[in-house]
Formats: sequence, C-alpha cells, structure tokens
Amino acid sequence: MIQKVLIANRGEIALRIIAACRELGLSTVAVFSEADRTSQHVRLADEAVCIGPPFSKASYLNVTAVLSAAEISGADAVHPGYGFLAENAAFAEMVQECGLTWVGPPPDAIRLMGDKATARRTVAERGVPVLPGSATPLTSREEAVRLAYEVGFPVILKASAGGGGKGMRVANDERELRHAFDTARHEAERAFGVADVYLEKYLTAPRHIEIQVMGDNFGRVVAIGERECSIQRRHQKLIEEAPSVVVDEELRRAMCAAAAAAAQAVGYRSAGTVEFLYDEGKFYFMEMNTRIQVEHPVTEEVTGLDLVVEQLNVAAGKPLSFRRRPKMVGHAIEFRINAEDPVTFAPSPGQITELALPVGPGIRLETHIYTGYRVPPHYDSLLAKLIVRGRDRAEAITRARRALSMFQVGGIKTSIPLHQRIIQDPDFQEGRLSTRFMERFAAAGG
Repeated sequence: MIQKVLIANRGEIALRIIAACRELGLSTVAVFSEADRTSQHVRLADEAVCIGPPFSKASYLNVTAVLSAAEISGADAVHPGYGFLAENAAFAEMVQECGLTWVGPPPDAIRLMGDKATARRTVAERGVPVLPGSATPLTSREEAVRLAYEVGFPVILKASAGGGGKGMRVANDERELRHAFDTARHEAERAFGVADVYLEKYLTAPRHIEIQVMGDNFGRVVAIGERECSIQRRHQKLIEEAPSVVVDEELRRAMCAAAAAAAQAVGYRSAGTVEFLYDEGKFYFMEMNTRIQVEHPVTEEVTGLDLVVEQLNVAAGKPLSFRRRPKMVGHAIEFRINAEDPVTFAPSPGQITELALPVGPGIRLETHIYTGYRVPPHYDSLLAKLIVRGRDRAEAITRARRALSMFQVGGIKTSIPLHQRIIQDPDFQEGRLSTRFMERFAAAGG
C-alpha cells in the first residue's frame, strides 16, 4: 500500500504527479529549493519541505536532503518525475533501502539501459534492430577510425552514460573523427563523470519515433504506441505528436514488438520509452528512457490512459489496467513552451507580468506558471506543455493555431512565436519531418 508520495521534482511534472495522487486519494509531499518557495507545486501539495539553496546539486540532486525530507514527512513512496534523480539507479536503490516504495523501474534496469553501449548490446541479443557500430565503448582513437571505415562515414560518437545531446559528435571523415573523439570523451566526462563513448553509423535525416511502454510486477509489458519526436534542436525535442503520419499498422506492430522485447530484456516495470530512428522504411534502436517522458500527454490524449496513475498503481503492486495495446483515436500534438528567445534561444528568466491561457475544445495545458511568478535561472527553461487534440492531424493543427494565438506570457520571452512559425511551415503541415527539420527551417528564414 502507498499512502503518502514524496515528489522528488519541481515544475509542471510535480503538479502532474500531484493530480494523479489526488485521483487515487494519496497524500503528497513537495520538496523545493529556496528559489521555488512560491512555486505552484509547493502550494498544492499536502506538505512541503525545503531541501536546500537554488542550485540543483545542493537541492533537487541532493540525495541526502531528498531522503531526509521523506523521513521527516513520513512519506512511504518516492516519485522522481523526469530529470534530476529520475534515472539515477543508486538513488532508486537508496530509496528502497530506506524502506520506501520507488515509483519507477527496477534499479538494475535503470543502470543497464543508462549505459547506452550495454543497452545496444542487450537489445540486439533480443533481435531488436540496431545501427551498425561498436558493441562496447571505444578504447582508442584508432579503434574508432577502423570501425568507422567498416560501417562507412558519416558516423556519430555518443556518450555511453549520456543523453540530451551531450557527448555527441558527428564525423564525416577520418580527420573530423579524430578530432571529435577527444571532444566527445571530454564532454561526456564533464557531463556524466564517465568518458566512455561508442560509435554508430549516422543517419543524415531520419525520423525520431519512440514507443511508450508500461510494465507491471506480473511479467506483463505492453507497448502502447508511438510518438513522433523529430522536431528538435540540438537533440532537444520541441514538438511531439501521436500517432506518427508515417507509421501504418504493420510498422506499428513491428516497432511495438521490438520495444516490448527491449523492455522485457531487462525485466522492466513502470513507465518507459524505447526510442528509435526511422529511415527509408527501417527502424533502429537508439536508447531507452527509464522514466515518464515529458511528452507522455500526447499518448494519454489518444489512448485515454493515465500513465502516471498506472505508475503509482504498479508501484503499489497492482497489475496494469489494460492487457494489450489500446487503439489510438484522433491526433494529439504537444508544444514545449520554454522561457527563451524564440530566435536566438537564449534563456529568458524573470517575472511573468501577465498571463492569458488558451481555452476551448481539444486543449490541455500542463504548467506551473502564474501571473507574478518569477522564472528562476537555475533550472530547465520549460514553462508549460501545450497539448492539442483533434479528430485528425489537420484539426489538431487548426486547434494549435488557435491555442498558440491565445497563449500570452508577459515580462519574459517564450518559444510561442517559434511554434507559431513552425505550424505554418508547409513541410510541417504535410508531415514531412526529420531530425534535420529545424536546420532546414532556420536556413529558410524560419
């Protein structure tokens, strides 16, 4: 049984977890840094505990402070949300060692999938397609060069312990690869504390398509369906949608089977996402995110599921509420509204002086901001997730146009104008997407 959940996070995801806990009749405990003392999640949780100064390392990444907050408040479960400690296997183990319920996958699954090279090897053994590349981390520049000639340029170096674009370098020839090898290792060590990198064949303009999975404690893993996440800048997603316009039922079955096999390979439970690259009719495993994703609402909108409620129920020892992949109905698109300049992408912290939120059919808004809220400079710039749903993609885009025009934020700059330009782009409207979309869009003056 779970009765009181400590939410080891902030912002909109903390509010999302509070909402799920309210539906289940569970009490909530918010943790907050001094910079977040007036945040919505602090106001709306049943209890709140300050865990340190503004900087993440001293607060939201401070394992001792988070676990102390759980003990002080009498929480019996910890939900990590995404980011911060969500994919920290050691933290998950410590939560369990303290006698608390971890609302997430087994620590061993987090650890295995967190090592990207090991994850590639593990899923390949289950028959999941992977791009040609190194089975283990590279030991030298010469090994990287030899392997690159075997798989063919261009290639990409990736941090074994990485994510979010850190420790990634593309090389089009041997000279670039020799330089990129040291750069990628240095960046990987600085970002993750581990310098290991591996090499893959680089696809120049693939689609990024991911599959949402859920697993329970009874050996059941269900691959729920796909999300298109191709519109991204520097490997950071900007817009996500479900379903993908290029995925037919045959391809969906194949990708879902591969995603389920990847999850079952590590005894997965709770919510997770298996990410693939899709190019010229073929898909390849990229990585698995062992947590709830920022873009989970688009899957919820087209399936009717509540993935956070499912997470909480699974953690409490209950089976999944569904036994097979649900049918996706309609079309949903999510726009990440960030506190940043829509042209230069420079961060734009500061006080929100006015706020008008979109309303009307087909609109869902996940946000922690309000008039007078001061956006701190210490954390991710995500302010809100605007999700629109329509009977089909055309209607969803029409509703997105309406919603974005109504969404007004004063006092700071946001990415809303960028999204307004993107949805007018002919390639976007026709669903001609790839991970190079933003490069083409910027070059065309978008």
